[in-house]
Amino acid sequence: MASAAQNPGLRIGSLRGAPVFIGRSWPVIAIIIIFTFGPQVTTLRPDLGAGGYLVAAAFAILLLLSVLVHEAAHALVAQARGMEVHQVVADAWGGHTSFDQDDTSPATGALVAVVGPLANGVLAVLGWLVLQMQGDGSAVTRFDPISVPTLLLSAFVWANGFVAIFNLLPGLPLDGGYLVSSLVWAVTGSRSRGSVVAGWCGRIVAVLAVAWAIGLPLLHGQQPSMITTVWAIMIGGFLWFGAGAAINRGQAEQVLGKVQVGQLLRPVFIAAGPTPLSNLPQNADIAVTAADGTPWGVVPAEIAAQVRAGQPGLAVESAALRQPQPWVAQVDDPQADVSQLVRVYQATGGAAGYLLVANGSGQVLGIVRTEDLRVALNAVA
Repeated sequence: MASAAQNPGLRIGSLRGAPVFIGRSWPVIAIIIIFTFGPQVTTLRPDLGAGGYLVAAAFAILLLLSVLVHEAAHALVAQARGMEVHQVVADAWGGHTSFDQDDTSPATGALVAVVGPLANGVLAVLGWLVLQMQGDGSAVTRFDPISVPTLLLSAFVWANGFVAIFNLLPGLPLDGGYLVSSLVWAVTGSRSRGSVVAGWCGRIVAVLAVAWAIGLPLLHGQQPSMITTVWAIMIGGFLWFGAGAAINRGQAEQVLGKVQVGQLLRPVFIAAGPTPLSNLPQNADIAVTAADGTPWGVVPAEIAAQVRAGQPGLAVESAALRQPQPWVAQVDDPQADVSQLVRVYQATGGAAGYLLVANGSGQVLGIVRTEDLRVALNAVA
């Protein structure tokens, strides 16, 4: 799961309006699968020769479908819970679903998280039932010939079962980590604390996963295979850095939560561009609007006072500082933290000097200088 939307690769369709992509990095994992699973296929079916690698390629496609089902489950439940889903992506690290999380709750977060692994569990059970109906669900050895469909289905069952269990491990960025985060959020009332705790759990999971994959064979006097070592390092690194990102995000949110929007609001007057400065109140910033009512610039109170003293009849638009879009932040409660202000400021590329604050009904609450925002956040960091 994620919360940002970009164009990550090849679009292959849509899911209830949300675009579905195969990420640019997915071919990397497909190649790794082909060259690690292919030799195993040729060991079980030496008669296939190089065709074993084609079987491995088919397995990579089955895994891709499994990832898409996993992410589709996240997306459908998120939509059912009222969240806007931006995109569904299958990539090298499994995949991610981007959606707005501002209006979520601990229960919704947990529900959206758990359905992904559950979807893989359902696929594993369905595959296992098909194997039983074929009467070919017994263990496979190098001495027992096995058909290609049965080989693929067996690998499909094993992979989906593993993904379901692994994804439920209690640490971010795994789905089980979102369950931990939601639990801590529900108990403490702090979403940011949930991210920090689940992130540290993720780092513990990363260390244990690598230790289990590499250390366990060593404890038994065996040398871990190169394939096992490579996969363990890749997965451990993915978990470690994903957990670190969650910790940083949670700590940043904790800082944002210490400052309220109302602490930074300055009075503002809304005026059409041609309005003379002499007609406007003093000691207030002025937000300048276009003919259609869209605010596009601001005249700070200090600049308005200087211009008014020399050219009182000057149109307000002539003294305005144009602001990059979007510079209007929607905040319904002045007691809310400044996270929405930071998001809007980041959306301007850090170029906005002022942020106009309005509620959901369009009523302007005031204006915030981004320099005041920066100072306030540095003071509590």
